[in-house]
Amino acid sequence: MADEELKPGDFSTGNEFKEEERFQYTKEDVTNEKELEKAKADYSASDLQVLEGLEAVRKRPGMYIATTASAGLHHLVWEIIDNSIDEALAGYCKHINVYIHKGNSITVSDDGRGVPVDIVAKSGLSGVETVFTILHAGGKFGGEGGYKVSGGLHGVGASVVNALSEWMDVTVNRDGGKYFLRFEKGGHPVGHLKRIGDAEGRGTTVTFQPDPTIFTETTVYDYDTIQRHVRQMAFLNGGIEITLTDERGEVPVTETFKYDGGIREYVSYIDQNKIAVNPEPVYCQGAEEVTLADGVTKERIYAEVALQWTDSYSQDGIYSFCNNISTKEGGTHVEGLNLALGRLINDYARRAKIIKEDDANFKAEDCREGLTAVISVKHPNPQYEGQTKTKLGNSEVRKIVSTVISDGLERWLDENPTEARAIVEKIQLASKARDAARIAREKIRKSALDITTLPGKLADCSSRDPEVCELYIVEGNSAGGSAKTGRDRETQAILPLRGKILNVEKAREDRIWANAEIGNMITAIGGGIRENFDVSKIRYHKIVIMTDADVDGDHIRILLLTFFYRFMRPLLDNGHVYIAQPPLYKIDYKGSPYYAYNDAQLEVLKKELGLKPGHPFQRYKGLGEMDAQQLWETTMDPKARKMIRITIEDAAQAEKAFTDLMGDEVAPRRKYIEEHAKFVKNLDI
Repeated sequence: MADEELKPGDFSTGNEFKEEERFQYTKEDVTNEKELEKAKADYSASDLQVLEGLEAVRKRPGMYIATTASAGLHHLVWEIIDNSIDEALAGYCKHINVYIHKGNSITVSDDGRGVPVDIVAKSGLSGVETVFTILHAGGKFGGEGGYKVSGGLHGVGASVVNALSEWMDVTVNRDGGKYFLRFEKGGHPVGHLKRIGDAEGRGTTVTFQPDPTIFTETTVYDYDTIQRHVRQMAFLNGGIEITLTDERGEVPVTETFKYDGGIREYVSYIDQNKIAVNPEPVYCQGAEEVTLADGVTKERIYAEVALQWTDSYSQDGIYSFCNNISTKEGGTHVEGLNLALGRLINDYARRAKIIKEDDANFKAEDCREGLTAVISVKHPNPQYEGQTKTKLGNSEVRKIVSTVISDGLERWLDENPTEARAIVEKIQLASKARDAARIAREKIRKSALDITTLPGKLADCSSRDPEVCELYIVEGNSAGGSAKTGRDRETQAILPLRGKILNVEKAREDRIWANAEIGNMITAIGGGIRENFDVSKIRYHKIVIMTDADVDGDHIRILLLTFFYRFMRPLLDNGHVYIAQPPLYKIDYKGSPYYAYNDAQLEVLKKELGLKPGHPFQRYKGLGEMDAQQLWETTMDPKARKMIRITIEDAAQAEKAFTDLMGDEVAPRRKYIEEHAKFVKNLDI
C-alpha cells in the first residue's frame, strides 16, 4: 500500500529547497499545535453524540474494516463471501458465484438455505432487513442459532457492507418464493421485503456498490486479490465449488475453483515448484467433544492437518486457520502441531537408530525446516487474542490438534518407512546446519559485527526513538554517499550495500550468517532473525529499500525482500518495510527542476509546463546520478517522497511467489517472465 498514490501530474519541484529551511519544526510549534487541538473546556451532555443504526459504521468505518483504502474495499467482498461459506460449513451450500460487474459492483450468490424472511420478534422486521441493517444480529452466536461453526462471529459483516455501500440489492429464494429488498444511501431500506414471485430451491444473492464517498482512494477491485481469496476458501472447504467472473473487460473472464482434496491440495499447490520428500502430503483429521470453560457446555471441535516436507530451507511454512480465518500469528493449534511433531519425529528417529543413544534430540526448528503444513480447525466458540483474529487462544485446541497429528503421523511413519527415513535424514541435516550456524554466529559476535557494535558502514541517525527512525538500505557507495549527505540526520540512517546480497532461498543459515552484507543488516536492524526475531526490539520502524530503477536494482530489491520474508517475517507482517520510489525523469525549465515518477506523469508534466516537442529531459538510470539535494527532495523528504509499503495479505501465495522466483526450479521463473514480459517498460540492461 503506498504512502501516497502516484498519479499523473503529481510531480515534484525542487525550486523551494533551501538547506536552512529543511527542518522548521520547533518545540514552540508543537506546543501551539497542541493548544489548537485542545477541546473546549465547557464539555457537557449537550456535546454527546448518539449514533444510531448504521450511522456509526459510516462515521468510523475503520473500526469495522480497518481501512477505507484498497484493503478495506476488498474486505467488503470477504464479508459477503464468508456468509456463503458459513452456509457451506453448516452443510447446506455447494455452489458460490462471485461476479465483478462493470462499474465495480459485486454480486455473491449461493445455494444455501437463504436468509430467513419471516419476522424477527425482537426487531419487528423481516430476517433480511434485520441481518442487513442491525449490527450484531444474526445466527452465529452459538446456542440455538442457525450456525454451529462460522467465521463471522460478531454479526456485523452484512450490515457493515450495507452501511458502506451506495446501494445494495438482496434476493432470497426460500420456501417456494423469491423475495427482494433494496437498500440505498448507506443501508436505508427502500420499503420492506417483498415476495416478487415463485422460486425453486433456496439461496441468497447479494449485489452491492461500494460508496465512493467512503472509499475515496479507490473503488476499483483487483481481480488477482479476489482470485487468491476465492481460491483459498475453496482449498479450505474441500468440495465447495466457487466460480469467479470478471465482466469488466471486453470478454468476461471466468474461473472455477473446486478442490475435493481440500487442504491436501492446498499444500500441493504451495509446494508445486519444490522437490517434495514425501510426494503425497500426510493427512491427519479428527474431532473431539470437549467441555468448555463453563463446566457445562459440550462442543465438538474438528481439526485437520496436511504436512509435506520439501528441499526448502524455510522454517516458515506453517499456515493456520480457524473457521476459515487465517491466524497468521498462530496460536494453540500451532502449539499442538509443534508438540506432536517434535515428539513423534524424535521417537521415530531413535527407533530407526538415526539418533544414537547419546545424541541430543532434534529441535523444533529442525523438524520445521522444509515443512509445509496447513492446519484448519473448526470451532463453535473460538477465542482470539486481539481484535484482528490473528492468534487463536482456545486452550482445548492444543491437545486436540496434538492428538490428531499424533494418531495420523505416527501411523503414516510406520506405514511409509522409505519416505519417513528420508524426512528424518533431512531433519538431521537441518540439525547439523543449525550447529554450524551457531558457530558462525559466535564468530560474528567476536568480530567487528558484535551485536553491541553497529556496522562501520552504517551512518546512524541521532534519534533513539524507533517510531520516528528510518533505515535506508541503499544500493552502492555512490548513492550511499549522496544519501548520507542529503538525509535528515535526526531520523534517517543510511546503510550502503556493496553489490548483491546472498539469495537466502538457496542457502543454509550458516552461510547466511557468514555473509558480511547480511550480517550488517541483522546488526543494524537489531531484532535478531528467524524464531529469535523480536519485532519490538527493532531500531527503526521504517526499513526503506532504495535501489536503482534498472534490472540490477530490481534484483537487489527482490533479494532483500526474500531475506526479510524468510528471516525477519514480522517486519513484513507489521508493515515496516518500504520501497523508495525515485523519479525516472527530470526536466529543467526556466531555472527550476521538475520530476516525474513514470511515463504518464512525464507526459502530463510536459503539457502542464507547455513544453514544445523535443524539449530536453533527463532519464535517471541510477541513484548515483543524483546529488544530495536532488536525492533528498525527490526520494527522502517525508513531505514529498513516494514510497510503497510492503504488506502480505496471503502468506501462502507469498510463499509460492518467493519459491517460484528465487528457488532452484527454472520453469516457474520462465513462465512468470513469459506472462509478464509484455508489461515491462524502460528495460535497462
